[in-house]
Amino acid sequence: MSANGVRAIVLAKPSRHAVERALRSGVSSNGHPADATRAMLRDAQRQVRRYLAGRSRALDFPVDLSGGTSFQRKVWQAALRIPFGRVRSYRWIASKIGGTRYARAVGNALGANPVPLIVPCHRVVAHDASLGGFSCGLAVKRKLLDLEGTLSQLRRKV
Repeated sequence: MSANGVRAIVLAKPSRHAVERALRSGVSSNGHPADATRAMLRDAQRQVRRYLAGRSRALDFPVDLSGGTSFQRKVWQAALRIPFGRVRSYRWIASKIGGTRYARAVGNALGANPVPLIVPCHRVVAHDASLGGFSCGLAVKRKLLDLEGTLSQLRRKV
């Protein structure tokens, strides 16, 4: 959390070190959210729980993306335009920010996304409709796409 919004969401990470690094990026210097952001944090947690329980399609709380590079922020902003229940390809995002030749770099930028779910990188798949990658692991990506009703659509395309 920062005064500007949520800085990190940890769904599932492959290592303890990765979880600790993500958590450190979202706390104040004493290791706890600042008092001014506690209400925002509680609201964000409530919204994420509702989303993961299938009771909400939208997450509407402030996000702080200031930690990314200029390119990463462009990629994340493009991914924010992918609606619930839809998927787009890495190539689609690349075309929105400067050219399809950047598709691999788009994947790398999405892998650095500090706020999965908010910046819905799970909705980005390979051009052939295969899943591609996901920073939280493909099992989590499958579950999120299934929650949004898009996993079965992808299976029909491949």
